[in-house]
Amino acid sequence: MVYNRMFIEIRKSGKKKKYYLSRSYRINNKVRKITRYLGSNLSEKQLATLRKRAESFLLEQIKEKSLIEYELSNAEIGFFKKLDNKIDVLHLQSLDWKKFTATFTYNTNAIERSMVSLPEVRSLINKKIKPFNPDEIESLNAARAVDYIKKTKEKLSVKLIRKLHEICFKGTKPFAGEIRKVRVGVVDKNGKVIHEGAPVNELIPLLEELFQWHYRHKRKYPPLLFSAFVHDQFENIHPFQDGNGRVGRLLMNYVLLGHKYPPINIRLKDRSRYYYCLQKFQKENDIKPTMRFLIDQYKKQYR
Repeated sequence: MVYNRMFIEIRKSGKKKKYYLSRSYRINNKVRKITRYLGSNLSEKQLATLRKRAESFLLEQIKEKSLIEYELSNAEIGFFKKLDNKIDVLHLQSLDWKKFTATFTYNTNAIERSMVSLPEVRSLINKKIKPFNPDEIESLNAARAVDYIKKTKEKLSVKLIRKLHEICFKGTKPFAGEIRKVRVGVVDKNGKVIHEGAPVNELIPLLEELFQWHYRHKRKYPPLLFSAFVHDQFENIHPFQDGNGRVGRLLMNYVLLGHKYPPINIRLKDRSRYYYCLQKFQKENDIKPTMRFLIDQYKKQYR
């Protein structure tokens, strides 16, 4: 991929002058352009300030769009297929779904700081105890979401991810199932923003591009690559006000199951490495760490 020039476009609308910052970029020998509206009738000082803010935004959006549009070379496909061949797909036929649901539910919520223990998760699922707080409700909800991805015939779509979010957070979050309308970011333990989700007006287009990418390449690229890429890019976009991690891990397993691959339980013990893989993708567009991480999770889960 080669980036080209960034420039200001002025479009007249009646007595108004509307300013846009545009940047062209090249990928797969095709030139693309991305544009951001800055405002109307701006002074030179206002224009300079708004342009500076918009430049970093455009670079981030180009990175996200370029990832979705990127075509792998034959050598890259071969590399990912070698990684993919390390997975024993026969595990799906002998999977203990009850055990998987409990361990996945515990780990996916514990990664997000839930205090519900694994024995408590099992008791909730088996209806030995009733949920009394949001963490316990979300444990039951996560188990229901696992059951949903196991059975659903719904295609990969915005409708699907909204349904997964609704199942996960019904009764605990007022925005359950709703694409966010506010800016969000991921912060580290020191309060520093390490990733900012896509702008609100770009959420639906970016999600639809991601899903179209999957369907365009599902017969060409190996399944583990699909699950890793859909998961990481979904987390990049961050379409919900909260709960993106849990929906992303469900989405990853939905893709795997759709390709007849066994689901993956990302363990709480491996949370630090999981976050490291996400950051490698966000900062360097590198999906290989996530691929290797998922293979290791498979080995730990099915050994």
